[in-house]
Amino acid sequence: MGAGHAHRLYRHGHSPVHGLPPHTKLAAAFLFVVVVVSTPREAMWAFAVYAVLLASVAYHARVPAGFLLRRLLIEVPFVAFAVLMPFVAEGERTHVLGLSLSVNGLWGAWNVLAKGTLGVAASVLLASTTELRELLLGLQRLKLPPLLVQIASFMIRYGDVITDEMRRMRIARESRGFEAKGVRHWGVLAKSAGALFIRSYERGERVHLAMVSRGYAGSMPVIDEVTASGAQWRHALTLPCAALVVCLLGWFL
Repeated sequence: MGAGHAHRLYRHGHSPVHGLPPHTKLAAAFLFVVVVVSTPREAMWAFAVYAVLLASVAYHARVPAGFLLRRLLIEVPFVAFAVLMPFVAEGERTHVLGLSLSVNGLWGAWNVLAKGTLGVAASVLLASTTELRELLLGLQRLKLPPLLVQIASFMIRYGDVITDEMRRMRIARESRGFEAKGVRHWGVLAKSAGALFIRSYERGERVHLAMVSRGYAGSMPVIDEVTASGAQWRHALTLPCAALVVCLLGWFL
């Protein structure tokens, strides 16, 4: 079930974090993000502790800091949004370096940056220590709706196929002298997108018919049964439990 190759975020290794069952890591990452989001934004020290906890996980997973930081660049659009908040938000104003900024906007920007960065970092660590196929098995083990798991499986499996189809179409256009240089070429690109959609739809129909002819009845067979011991669950839940203690201190201190 799932793709038969490693995704780009995955970093092969044999660390204790790599060895944990996928559903325990999924549950730990989800609970950690919930705790981070529930932390009051005024408890700035708590977010520093969360960052230290994630750094500890990265250390035990043998994920280099550079590898992690490069993949955090995916949150750049959210950073841009957060930077604008102090300028556009209403309410009490304060002056910083000659700029009039909203106090609520500053708190909002901090809230987005701190919680967003920690959430993305937790997701990157999960992806860098768990193969896609294992993630799908973990979702299945956590009793997510089978249809959603199957959709995700097919998306992963055929993502590269669709990408190759796009590449071949681009090569075909360029071999005929086409080069998109402006708005006047958008029509050609739109027709290419439509052709790609039709080809993908027809491929999906053929795959579905092939599956039905082989006995598919709405659910995929489970080949590998993933289980976790009590010790593995305790190790995985160490991160969200520690974060929960920090969160409670942030609310009551």
